[in-house]
Amino acid sequence: MASNNFIDYVKINCRSGKGGAGSHHFFRAKGLPNGGPDGGDGGRGGHIILEGSSQLWTLLHLQYQKHLIAKPGENGGENLRTGAQGEDIIIQVPLGTVARDAETGEKKLEITEDGQRLILTPGGRGGLGNDHFKSATNQAPSYAQPGEPGIDEWVVLELKLLADVGLVGFPNAGKSTLLSVVSAAKPKIADYAFTTLTPNLGVVAYRDYKSFVMADIPGIIEGAAEGKGLGTRFLRHIERNSILLFMISCDSPDIAAEYQVLLSELEQFNPELLDKKRLLAISKSDMLDEELEDEIRGTLPTDLPSVFISSLTNKNIQKLKDMIWEALHAE
Repeated sequence: MASNNFIDYVKINCRSGKGGAGSHHFFRAKGLPNGGPDGGDGGRGGHIILEGSSQLWTLLHLQYQKHLIAKPGENGGENLRTGAQGEDIIIQVPLGTVARDAETGEKKLEITEDGQRLILTPGGRGGLGNDHFKSATNQAPSYAQPGEPGIDEWVVLELKLLADVGLVGFPNAGKSTLLSVVSAAKPKIADYAFTTLTPNLGVVAYRDYKSFVMADIPGIIEGAAEGKGLGTRFLRHIERNSILLFMISCDSPDIAAEYQVLLSELEQFNPELLDKKRLLAISKSDMLDEELEDEIRGTLPTDLPSVFISSLTNKNIQKLKDMIWEALHAE
């Protein structure tokens, strides 16, 4: 995913179709000048529908398509003919897309499955023809219902990537390097902060042809909740992850303090993130000898499983995969 092509937030205007008006026609034929009401119903206005697609990874295709306008329904006709429905607009979106009302922030719907279709903005109902209003005391109703107006609203679409494991850490903790080693993903890797500007996904092969999905998000720094660095905007992509894998470099001056900073930033963004399972990986451990490793191990938090890894030498990479798999399938 190129950084300039990854779009995970768009605001669009949705305008569903107006319903067609019912007809107030009366049947007329030779020798039958006063036939009864035979006005048909109006057609439904077009919906605006979201459809999940596993082939999409970004909302880029909607970035420059700000206005979606569905067709109105046609009016009812004589002989109880119902008007045609307005043509629906079907928009494909990646799995994990959430739609919210732009004004209130209220969640409207969520797309999580391939081929799933949900109505984002419903079209107006068609009006009833005068045939519906005939009765013993009103045998010639001269009125019919107008069609319901369509809905004109602004909607925000947010993409939250679907992955099993989310990588959390400071810049240059080795997250992208790990993803490139355990999967076929090719994230940008360099020796400066904030190399990763957009999330990356990778499918990690496990034993017996099993696999799980890992997500790498841009690094977090202290004060990210106040907008420092790249902020916490990309943290939405780990809200659905089953496991959070915290990655801290072995050359950190205080690993425990860095871990607490990361926890604090997650809590400020969404306290529910702290309820997820957590693992700790100490990266770049090829620089350590056994004595240093034992010394650092004594300073690590005792409330979560930890492992020393090296993406350069593949040290404990398989052990890390085993820990992740066990955590994913633990009851």
